[in-house]
Amino acid sequence: MNKSGLIKKITARLRGELDAYFKAARTAHEEATHEQSKAENKYDTRGLEASYLAHGQSRQAAELEAAIATFEQMDGRLFGKKEPIGVGALVELEHDGARAFYFVASCAGGLDITHEKREVLVITPQSPLGEQLQGKQEGEVLQLDIAGTRSKYRVASVL
Repeated sequence: MNKSGLIKKITARLRGELDAYFKAARTAHEEATHEQSKAENKYDTRGLEASYLAHGQSRQAAELEAAIATFEQMDGRLFGKKEPIGVGALVELEHDGARAFYFVASCAGGLDITHEKREVLVITPQSPLGEQLQGKQEGEVLQLDIAGTRSKYRVASVL
């Protein structure tokens, strides 16, 4: 699987989300500062709520900008056969004949990308799965608790 292409797709998706946040933040800011948002009485909080919303969206946009910068700095290097899993690894797990792909990154956990006709989930080292994968190598078996059921998964490949 082309890791550099995957990183480019992740970056493009994050840029799309960033554009959406900027638009939403501008709209919320305009609403918060519009003359019709002035409080009519002490119980009227429309303007205050809009300013809180604009602040939250701006903060989320800043986090997305940082994530984009992080992914732009990734080089897509391949991990060696005996190199332990860490940030930047593309991990293929096998369970009962089914395979799943995970990209370990320091941010943007939960992002789901279709790349080369395969679903790839971005996970962070802080996630439950990311924690268990840290330091593992290709061929190792780990036991994961998923929905209260303990199952064995094999690390099929680490790129």
